[in-house]
This record gives sequence, C-alpha cells and structure tokens, in this order.
Amino acid sequence: MIAMLLGRVEALEAASCIVDVNGVGYLVQASTRTLSALSAASGNQRVLIETQVREDAITLYGFSDGAEREWFRLLLTVQGVGAKVALNILSALSPTDLINAIAAGDKASLTRAPGVGAKLAIRLLSELRDKAGAMPSGTSLAIAPPAAGPEADAVSALASLGYRRAEAYPVVMRVLERLGEDAAIGQVIRESLQELAVK
Repeated sequence: MIAMLLGRVEALEAASCIVDVNGVGYLVQASTRTLSALSAASGNQRVLIETQVREDAITLYGFSDGAEREWFRLLLTVQGVGAKVALNILSALSPTDLINAIAAGDKASLTRAPGVGAKLAIRLLSELRDKAGAMPSGTSLAIAPPAAGPEADAVSALASLGYRRAEAYPVVMRVLERLGEDAAIGQVIRESLQELAVK
C-alpha cells in the first residue's frame, strides 16, 4: 500500500493531480484544499496517501496534512459517503470547520458540499457527533454540542441573525469562557457580535 509520495507536482486538474516520483507519474485524487496547497508550493512535495484497492482499479487519494486524511477515513465510515463525497466535504470544510459544524449541529454548512443533501447531513451529524472530539483539527476547541443553556441560546440568536452555526459556536464558546457561565445572554450575544464583526 502506498502511504506517502515525495515528488514534483506535474499537473493539476479540477479534482486530481499528477505527482512525479523519480519519473513515475502517480494520479492522485484530492480535495480543492490540498490541490491549492500543492499549487502554492514549489519543488518536491510530500503528499500523504490513502490507497483504495478494488477489483477494477487502484485509486490514490492525497492530502496535504494528516488531519485531512484522518477526516477522510472517518467520513468513509458513514453510510452513503464514498470517496468522492468525502473529498467534496473536505473541499467545502476544513477539519476545524467540520468539528465546529458537528459541534453546533450545523446541517447547512454540511449541505454546501456537492453530494450532501439534508438526509446525509443529518446522518453525518448524528454518526460523527461522538467521534469528532477525538479527531485532529489544529485547534484546542472542545466538542460539546450546545443542547441547552446560554451557549445554545446565543448560537440560536446569532443563527437567526444570519451567521452560520459553525461560525458562531466557537465565538460564543470563547466569549463564555472569558465572561463565565453565569454571564447574561444579552452580553454574550453582544460580545459575540462584536467578535464576529471583526472577522
């Protein structure tokens, strides 16, 4: 099994690239996030690989970092998610965005990915909620979906003002950490709005 390639990126296409390793060109399927990272760099590139072997094909999926590869593997465990849909999700949402969307129960963020409808988004949220906290994200955000309390109220208020739940949730959690759990909901919403306005 191929786990990593180290070589020069010869060609970039919409959903794949060719990595030249000592004169051998490997066709690698990848998310737009990974393809963007590969196109921005020069010289030899390190591409982490997930190899899928079937009767009729051997397909290589490439990732610029380990977090994205781990999320790809986890997404494939969800019924209805194949490699193409998993790459579409990773193109639409970074690993950090995925964690925030799952924590906030943000179905709308997931449905931005081609191939993810409302039913699949609900399945992703329910099946990954307990697993997302252990996934790599690049942040130290704790996964605790807002079911009730000031964080749930503040996230709902911000969502009604047009902010995505995945965008509002980490901001509300930072504000609550700063102000304390006993902070008035109005103050949490005001400070969250101020922080979101700066972004």
